[in-house]
Amino acid sequence: MNWRTIRAIAQKDLYEARQNKSVWLPIMIVPLVFILILPAVILIMAGNPEIAASMNSDPETAKMITLLPAFMQSMIAGLNTAQSMVVLFLGYFFAPFFLILPIMFATVIASESFAGERERKTIEALLYTPASDAELFLGKVMASFVPAILITWASFLGYILVLNGAGYPIMGRLWFPMTSWYPMIFWMSPALSLLGVAATVLISSKMQTFMGAYQTSASLVVLVIALMVGQFTGVLALSPLVGMLVGLVLWLVDVLLTVLAVKSFNRSKILASEV
Repeated sequence: MNWRTIRAIAQKDLYEARQNKSVWLPIMIVPLVFILILPAVILIMAGNPEIAASMNSDPETAKMITLLPAFMQSMIAGLNTAQSMVVLFLGYFFAPFFLILPIMFATVIASESFAGERERKTIEALLYTPASDAELFLGKVMASFVPAILITWASFLGYILVLNGAGYPIMGRLWFPMTSWYPMIFWMSPALSLLGVAATVLISSKMQTFMGAYQTSASLVVLVIALMVGQFTGVLALSPLVGMLVGLVLWLVDVLLTVLAVKSFNRSKILASEV
């Protein structure tokens, strides 16, 4: 295994991804929405006495609180209405939204890396290089997986700064991150990122264009939406233990999909399909 070759392939793919506006625009815009716009809306609402009073008197709010897991009920015990709004929405209900980032980043870069080569008619030249199938595959996976994780972690750091900085006048202390976020960011996010890459490799073998591969693989976001619905309805709470268990399941699925993706990435088959 030649790691210099693998790194060169990854660098080439990242350079080409930067030239595609359809790749870097969502990578720039989506974190801004998650880190700045949505938190700002919640903080403004929480800081408005009329909205806070309305939330406090709403029977649906009381019903929602009864559905919370024990660790969240103990966390908001003793907080005023504004503080409870911030913790509930930005610290608890908003958590699954963050899991969209690793899937989205991984699939958009992987779609450009695999299907984008076919769309640009550059894949044949790449497949004739002296690199082995394993080196080609690993280089392309690194070009998608590593940036997706780094951008997700950078977004998480930005979220911490915004919530503790802009939320300090309401909370009166540095309160974020909560313990439930650690397994989600450092255990589930890498698993979701690899899931996105592996699924995109399998899908790209059937797709001829970047957008076709991306739109199909982006359907994985349905998994995150299911977690969001589970949190809001009280069916599933992303506690630290649940986060570790869900992450373990995702990693097991990753192993299966990655094995299938490696088998599907065969240069002779790809070349034959291009003829």
